Amino acid sequence: MIERTQVAIIGAGPAGLLLGQLLHRAGIDTVILERRDRAYVESRIRAGVLEQGTVDMLGAAGAGERCAREGLVHRGIEIAVDGARQRIDFEALIGRHVVVYGQTELTKDLIEARLASGAPSRFEAEGVHLHDYRGDHVHLSYTHGGISHALRADFVAGCDGFHGVARASIAPEALTIHQRAYPFAWLGILAEAAPLADDLVYARHARGFALFSMRSARLSRNYLQCRPDEDLGAWSDARIWDELRARLGTGGDALQEGRITDRSVTPMRSFVAEPLRHGRLFLAGDAAHIVPPTGAKGLNLAASDVHYLSEALIAHYRGDGEDGLAAYSDRALARVWKAQRFSWWMTTMLHRFHEAEAFDARIRRAELDYVLGSEAALASLAENYTGLPF
Repeated sequence: MIERTQVAIIGAGPAGLLLGQLLHRAGIDTVILERRDRAYVESRIRAGVLEQGTVDMLGAAGAGERCAREGLVHRGIEIAVDGARQRIDFEALIGRHVVVYGQTELTKDLIEARLASGAPSRFEAEGVHLHDYRGDHVHLSYTHGGISHALRADFVAGCDGFHGVARASIAPEALTIHQRAYPFAWLGILAEAAPLADDLVYARHARGFALFSMRSARLSRNYLQCRPDEDLGAWSDARIWDELRARLGTGGDALQEGRITDRSVTPMRSFVAEPLRHGRLFLAGDAAHIVPPTGAKGLNLAASDVHYLSEALIAHYRGDGEDGLAAYSDRALARVWKAQRFSWWMTTMLHRFHEAEAFDARIRRAELDYVLGSEAALASLAENYTGLPF
């Protein structure tokens, strides 16, 4: 028997879940297929800085109550240069802020909302294959609970991440790939320790970049610039805390230590696959693009894609035509590339490039000095960090 739905969504990460909720609340039938189990999806530790537009979409999806109650409003950031810290006040510069709320918690909220809605979500859906996505309908096949299934949909949204099946189903010649790999990575830890400061602290130091952030008033999420092939086994807890303290410089005495519950190495890369529409298949989130995390744009770009795609699909099913669907790729990519530029800019300005020529290193330092000394440049940073309008 062939199951039918209006929109099939591959991937139960934030992009797929958010899209599913927005469409469901607009009366559009959806089925979400996710190859991992629910516990795995809910435990993935990822980003935690939300633009106001993302927070608003979470509320519109009926999943924003806990974020509104527990999210930490951040009205600025700090940048430390060789130990000297300067605060950038977003509220004073442009009247906007961001909210710190872990992606893990956001995903849990969206899953709870999805389950409460009764709309189908198939975790542990294996072997998903797309067929005929350039035809009148999309056909999908998959295995769930050891049983083969067939699903027919009007459209399919590929929200299944960088390594997912959605983008891999597209003929390579139909995609234009833009990418850049950076010669460093981030060693990240989650620790049961009070955050260093009320704001995130971005530290530029001769030993390398560091970021001091948080997930709550009791959980710190901190990062160190390292080699892409870094051996985690060589980093004891003491070495990690000592290095974080050294890169913060004179403010290091305020750093609180605690039990490290998670550690990982994250490669740094920029990636965009164009276009985002292929017949009845639409790409969104990490399936379409990756940004280095310095600018806090990854999760927010996924929400941005969902904004444009949900608007287009809702307009289609309300009888307003195909214009929104036709424009989806161009509209989403215009914002993607602006976020790519900002993430690249923050990354190159704040990190140490070990093989860089002295001239390039001085240019990056001059850029940072200019930004920190110019109200106009600080306002531009604040505008991009808190999120450009949809």
